[in-house]
Amino acid sequence: MPIFKLEAAQTLATDLQTAWDFFSDPRNLAVITPPEMRFQITGDPPETVHPGLIITYRLRPLPLVPLSVSWATMISQVNAPHHFADEQLAGPYALWHHEHHFHETDAGLHATDQVHWSLPFDPLSQPIAALAVMPQLRRIFQFRADRLIELFGTPASQPAQLTIRPL
Repeated sequence: MPIFKLEAAQTLATDLQTAWDFFSDPRNLAVITPPEMRFQITGDPPETVHPGLIITYRLRPLPLVPLSVSWATMISQVNAPHHFADEQLAGPYALWHHEHHFHETDAGLHATDQVHWSLPFDPLSQPIAALAVMPQLRRIFQFRADRLIELFGTPASQPAQLTIRPL
């Protein structure tokens, strides 16, 4: 089962507390998810994450495929206002561990995401990852970066960065 690592980083024109208030509110995930994915939280989460919080939702992972999937994640770590992590409990991945990090710099708020993920059904997972999942994750995180710039602004000299690679 190959494991992949996605790393996304960008600097936003906001402060640490404002960023934390936004990112730690599970309801804002719909704001930064591409609309064609039809992301919908199916439970009633609180306004801020806490360790052990389980969030359930439905989404369409591949926009051209009219298939919705249920997904459940658990917030496994919280170090407010600098970090939280979520892990898939049930959903389309064999492994999904997503860390969110925030720290202030002279240029603004630096937000980073690190996602370790893998797919079920190895060895079929490798071509599926290359043909469908990696391009979709790039689209999702590019949409997210663009949406965050709309919401918070960004220093002109700080473009968003995204890499996906096997470990």
